[in-house]
Amino acid sequence: MIRQLRASLVCLPLLFAPLASSAAQEAPDALVKSVTDDVLSILKQDKELQAGNQRKAMSLIEDKVSPHFDFPRMTSLAVGQGWKQANPGQRESLTREFRTLLVRTYANALTNYRNQTVTVKPSPGAPKEGEASVHTEINQPGTKPITVDYRLAKNGDSWKVYDVAIDSVSLVTNYRGSFATEISKGGTDGLIKSLQDKNRGTPPQPSKG
Repeated sequence: MIRQLRASLVCLPLLFAPLASSAAQEAPDALVKSVTDDVLSILKQDKELQAGNQRKAMSLIEDKVSPHFDFPRMTSLAVGQGWKQANPGQRESLTREFRTLLVRTYANALTNYRNQTVTVKPSPGAPKEGEASVHTEINQPGTKPITVDYRLAKNGDSWKVYDVAIDSVSLVTNYRGSFATEISKGGTDGLIKSLQDKNRGTPPQPSKG
């Protein structure tokens, strides 16, 4: 969970890609840098967000995140083998609840912004056709930088994020273990209910037996 929260913090710059002009035409690393600069500027100036206005943070993220994250792909990767057994309705529910979970986490991270800076590093090697990895560092005063890799895929004329790796740990892989545990206990519907409970703030129910 700690790594998930750290991941949500560093995902924030890409939630606001519409702020960058001609974003769809930019190379992935140039896109990350220009969007990051815009986002950090907004966070530094918005007093309501700095004061912890969750409603404003949620509204802002809801408006900007969907076009720039491939939530179905992220969800399928996080669910792993269980995705193959899920029917279309279950997949839709899983994607919706996982999206809500991430957006809520991002909103919390947004209101906890405290003057972090981001450095975009050159990506080593030639990218695969239609795939890209953008390397960045999150710099925080008095602590070691957090290394972040954004993994993107070309979708039409735009790039979409399908995973984020924090200190070489994948966000979707980090969720996969807990999701597999929920599926083993209650099947796909059990995982859906677990995500719904988290999103609605419902305390976990004790197991029967």
